[in-house]
Amino acid sequence: MSHAPIRTDIVLTADKIDLVRERRLLLDQVCLTVLTGEHWALLGPNGAGKSTLLGILGAYTHPTRGTAEILGHRLGRVDVHALRPLIGQVNPRHPLESARTVREIVLTGLTGTIELVPRWTPGEDELRRAAELIELMGLAPRADSRWPHLSQGERGRALIARALMADPRLLLLDEPATGLDVAARERLLAALDELRENRPGLTTVLVTHHLEELPTSTSHALLLREGRVLAAGPADEVVTTELVSACFDHPIAISRAHGRWAATAGHAR
Repeated sequence: MSHAPIRTDIVLTADKIDLVRERRLLLDQVCLTVLTGEHWALLGPNGAGKSTLLGILGAYTHPTRGTAEILGHRLGRVDVHALRPLIGQVNPRHPLESARTVREIVLTGLTGTIELVPRWTPGEDELRRAAELIELMGLAPRADSRWPHLSQGERGRALIARALMADPRLLLLDEPATGLDVAARERLLAALDELRENRPGLTTVLVTHHLEELPTSTSHALLLREGRVLAAGPADEVVTTELVSACFDHPIAISRAHGRWAATAGHAR
């Protein structure tokens, strides 16, 4: 009997995932398949379950029911401590308390720690890689600047460089543009577009509830409402006036210009 070949281009799968917390159903029958090189946006109102789903995709939370496979490993059958270093994670609420430099922060991406590991010394190749990523994120002039002196936008780009140090196949971004002014947001999105162009094998999932925070390189989208998938697929088919209005339970007109989406109140004419 012949068997179907195992697909090697699948990075993430969620199959009928439920998540129950304190008797509340936070995720309800969520299904998702993400392939190599795709760039997904998880969209929905506050409380829809976006960050909760991202926690499962990052191997920090296990579903109550259903299955999740990340980089070929099924949650519940894999040592998550071995799996997490293969996933780049960007959280703008990074709990760093010491005044480390941008270079030092980026280097902690190799050790998977918040602080530098005592008596650990990076090699020349690792220092070179850190410098390349810092430059890619437009932070070369700030490489020796310390965390308390960085703007929110500079911190966000430093954390993306940090997440890339271990050369992950998968990058998860949880509302990376939170708290940024317009100029800082545009610099961040331009850096993400450049990153995606330079690394065609990288797969990304970005959480936001603001369509203006979607990079032009966004290829796919999932709309989440009250823990359920309202729509998922190519971004142009999902990020529409009709579907976004249903997702947010409010008439929202969607437009797109120069590859970027915009949302305004009221249905499009």
